[in-house]
This record gives sequence, C-alpha cells and structure tokens, in this order.
Amino acid sequence: METKLEDRYWYLRRPVQLIADVAILSGAFWFAYLLRFDFNIPGHYRASAINQLPFVVFIQFASLFAAGAYSIIWRYVSLEDIKAFLKAAVISGTILLVIRLVFVAEEVAVWQVPLSIILMTTIFGYSGLLALRVVRRFVYEISEKRGFSLAKRRIKRKPALIIGAGRIGAALAKDMVGRADAELDIRGFVDDDRRKQGGSVSGIKVLGSTQDLPRLVDELHIEEVVLAIEEAKGKEIRRILNICRTIPVKAQIVPSLNEIAHGRVSVSRIRDVQIEDLLGREPVKLDDANLSEFLNGKVVMVTGAGGSIGSELVRQITSYGPKQILLVERSEYFLFEIARELEIDFPDIAGVPLLADIVDEPRMREIFTEYKPEVIFHAAAHKHVPLMERNVLEAVKNNVFATRLVGGLAGEFGVRDFVLISTDKAVNPTSVMGASKRIAELVIQSLNSLYDTNYVAVRFGNVLGSAGSVVPIFKEQIERGGPVTVTDREMTRYFMTIPEASQLVLQAGALCDGGEIFILDMGEPVRILDLAEDMIRLSGLEPYEEIDIRFTGIRDGEKLFEELEIKGEDLLKTRHPKIYIGKLATYTDREVEDLLSELRSAVVAGSPEKIRELISSSLPEASIGNGRPEEQGLLKEEDRTFFPRTNELGTAGNQ
Repeated sequence: METKLEDRYWYLRRPVQLIADVAILSGAFWFAYLLRFDFNIPGHYRASAINQLPFVVFIQFASLFAAGAYSIIWRYVSLEDIKAFLKAAVISGTILLVIRLVFVAEEVAVWQVPLSIILMTTIFGYSGLLALRVVRRFVYEISEKRGFSLAKRRIKRKPALIIGAGRIGAALAKDMVGRADAELDIRGFVDDDRRKQGGSVSGIKVLGSTQDLPRLVDELHIEEVVLAIEEAKGKEIRRILNICRTIPVKAQIVPSLNEIAHGRVSVSRIRDVQIEDLLGREPVKLDDANLSEFLNGKVVMVTGAGGSIGSELVRQITSYGPKQILLVERSEYFLFEIARELEIDFPDIAGVPLLADIVDEPRMREIFTEYKPEVIFHAAAHKHVPLMERNVLEAVKNNVFATRLVGGLAGEFGVRDFVLISTDKAVNPTSVMGASKRIAELVIQSLNSLYDTNYVAVRFGNVLGSAGSVVPIFKEQIERGGPVTVTDREMTRYFMTIPEASQLVLQAGALCDGGEIFILDMGEPVRILDLAEDMIRLSGLEPYEEIDIRFTGIRDGEKLFEELEIKGEDLLKTRHPKIYIGKLATYTDREVEDLLSELRSAVVAGSPEKIRELISSSLPEASIGNGRPEEQGLLKEEDRTFFPRTNELGTAGNQ
C-alpha cells in the first residue's frame, strides 16, 4: 500500500518543480498588485498583499492538486492537459471570489483580495505554470532530437516515405520521430490529395503524390515505403504495390483501423502487406451497448471452440464481460491451445475447457446439467466440401444430427439464445456439406417453434485464413516453390476476415428475436485466380515465372460462383448495415421431423446414396449429383445471384 501511495504522489519528490511553481504563482500575485496600482503599491495595500500571498498561493496549489494537474508529466504536456489548468483556475478563482463577496466580518477582511487582483493573479499565475511546462517540453524535445541524431549515427536507419498524410500517417510519423529505437528515418509524406501537397504534417513535408514515388525514391535514396491510408480500398493498395514493385522498393503497411480499434496492435507495428489488406474491407462498427447487454454476466458456450471461427468468437466474447465461457471442443490439442490463450490473455475471464464430441448425447447432457449455459454459439461442423463428398454419413451426423442434439438440449435446459454458424454453401446447395448445413438451418427454425429459446442461423462465405481454406493452402504451396493449384480461371468466392466474421456473428446474435436466418454482407466476390496471383506477388515472387499456377478443374460438390441468397428470398434490413435477414420459405415441423427420421435410417443403414436421394427430394433448391461436377447443376455466370441492394422499403430483390 505504501509503495502505491509513493507512486501516486511521485511529484512530492520533485522539489524543483514545486519551488518553480511557488515562484511563478507568487510572482504573478505581486505583478497583479503592481499593475493594479501602476507599480506604486500604497503601504496599507502592501501589508495586505504580504498577508494574502501565502493564503492565495495555498488555494491555487490546492486547486492544482484537485484538478489533477500534478499527475501530468512535463515532457509530455499537450493541448489536452490545458483542461486541468483551466479547471484549477476556475476552482481557485471561485474560492477567492466567494471569500471576497460573502465574508465581510472585520476579522476576515484582511483576506478579502480585490476583484481585479483575483482576476489578474488567476490569469497570470496559471498561464505562467502552463508556459513553464511548454518550455520544459520544448527543451526535452530539443535534447531528444540531439540524442536521436546521435542514435541515428550509431544505428543504421532505413530512409523511408509514408504514403498517406492523414490521421494514421501523422500518428506513425510522430511515433517514429520520437523513438530512439525506431528503425525508419522518415524523409517525407506522399499523398494524392492535392490540398496536402507542399504542406507539412508533424514537421515532415508532403513531397508529392504516389505518381512521384519513382523520383522521390531515387532522389532521397528511399529503402522502404509505409502505407498509412485510412480505410484504403484493395484496388488502391494493389495499385501502390504495383508502383513499388516496378521501382523497386519494399512496401509495408500499418495495421488496419479494425485491428487498432480492437486493441490487437498499435499504429507503430508496421508489418508486411497481407492478402486481407487487398480485400479493402471497411472496419466493422459494432453496437457495443447491445452486445454488452447480450453477453455481459452470461454463461456462454462455444462449440468448436478450438477452430478458426470458434476461437475468434471466444476472443471477441471476452470483451463483453461474460460470467463464464464454456469451451467445447473434441480436439485435445486445439482445446489446450485456446484454453491456454484465454488463461494468459484474459485471466479475469472464467474459461472452462470441456473435451467433448457434440454427437455424444450423454456427455453434452452432462455439460448442460452442470454449467447451465445461457447463450450458445454453435460453430462445430464439418466444412470441407470435397472431403464431405467422400464422407457423406459423417457430414450428416455432425452437421445435422449434432445440431439437432445440441439445439434440443438448449431448448430443454432453457438456454436464452442459440446461434448456428451457417454458410453460403447452404444456398442452392450442390454439395453434401452445403445441403447438410441447409438442413441444419431448417432444424433450428423448427426448434424455434418448439421451445422458448431464440434460435437463429448466421450465413456467410469463406473466411480468410481459416483451417483448410484456400489462403493457407496457397501459402504452403508458395513456400514449397509451387505450383499453386487453382480449380478454374473463373471461380469466385466471397471472403471475410476471421475477426470480421466473428464480430458480425456476435452482433447478429444480439439482434435475434428467434427463427431468423441472418445473412452477412460479404462485399464483392473475389476471383480465386486473382487471389493466387496476389499472394505470389506478396511473397516477393512473380506468378507464372518464379511460381507456376496450375488449373486442376472443379472438384466434387463445388460451384463456380457462390451465392448468399436462395432465389425467391427477400432480404430485410436490420439495425446493422452489414446484417440482413433472409425470408426463406419455411418447412413445417412435421416435414423437418420426417426428413430427420429418414436421414437417421439412412445413416444407420450406412447408405450415402440414400442420403443423396433424400436431399434431392426434400430440398427443391438442391442439386446433389453423385459427386461428379457435371451432374451437380453448376450455375453459369449469368445465373448467379450477387448480394442484393436493398430498396427504400427495406426488402431486396436480385440484381
């Protein structure tokens, strides 16, 4: 306790600062009297001033302490800190004014400071204190720059340009210039905004536009450029990278606003450009109040907690103060990893690692009985399309019947909200995996009519970097020296980053009333070939020259173009601009139960052929063949359904 008090009142160990402040406040008081009497103070007033001086200075000092002015470190004083001095001035001035106007008894008359003196000593005194601190910061920065110059001679720094003279660029420059251990020597800014060109930011000039990069790199011997553009679009980043590649000069980027806002990194953590940056997606804006009400103080269960989406959901949920997070995972290794991460990074959150298979009813019932979850995010699923074409029974058992089991237990035990993680492959499914997820959606809609629990599904596309997805596969192929394999030149997919998808899943869960199929705005589809070429170039290599790209043909169950809505659906707006509600044709509870009963019989009989037949007969939108792409009704480009634009009535049709 004593140590904490010493840390809190560190300023008491700085007598020079206190003496300087006393001198300034005393001098301001005498100067006010001198001005009041034209530098000739009458004897009577001189005696009063001598008596008033310690009293006035004491009140001013007490006001500084009350306003928190002494918690400010001199060398870091900023415009924001002026508030503390203004607050102290108001406090001391008010006290002196009250004494002057209220107390009129003879015994306190000597302490009644004239109004003009109160005004002047307050202005002069606190202005002097603030000026002293500004001078102190100026001296500190001069000495730092001298030390920085000496450090530059000792440490080889790379001459660099910052692209983007906005808020992020200014923060980066300020951080780099003020750090003795900075690796970059910032020579200037580059910005395409004509209004900024020729000006300066944080004392560093804006030297030109991105078209001037070749000249500036040559003239200033630049070794690195850093992209610091707020909410830059993928096309803009790709254009700048192409310029840098032709010069050539190394290009890096500051973290996205989304990463900074969620506390994962700081603006000074410069990194290599990643494929996520080329997507150019805007940061997700969350309704934190709504999410806090949804999750704060609740027991939250995440199935598949060790997977790509599940583990990120766990990280995001921790921000909203849950009472407990139940980590349900059947992989011992992945469960250990997410539990250890939670223990290290979020020690105040009670994480419970639960090794369990979601198809195991006794084990799942045991978990529900002991922990009584209030909110469930059901992320556990088999998701690999070609693998599920070869393992039809497992796809149905895990994606359909496990969802029915966990969902049914949620209703039985009075869980408040149940959120199913679905996929765009459930739209007009051509694969067993997509069809199994579509049936899972039907299951939770049926459960919603049977129980008081709010059941919803959240449907989105591919997630960049998730286990088994295209990005880590391409990365591995590039590291091996190629070739990079692409199924078809025209294949496109919708992509999201893992944090973005997880954040929107949480937000959709908080918006639910029960029975909805939420559809996330995935932006524009990305051509897989472009993705492969970009990843090769980001690795510092040239596609088709240093790393070959080989086309392998569409695999079992795959489409050329993914969709986000079933034909005939309407999408309704929600309070969140990136989340819509799909108004799907509903199935009766009897139809769903009959389908589940027949699927169960087919699983018991071990008949994948029967399962395919049941899917085709029960889901009119599905086109499940025997595993060969030519029999799966692949959509042509003119038939694909892109994300719709909502009209003024809040509904949407196909574009």
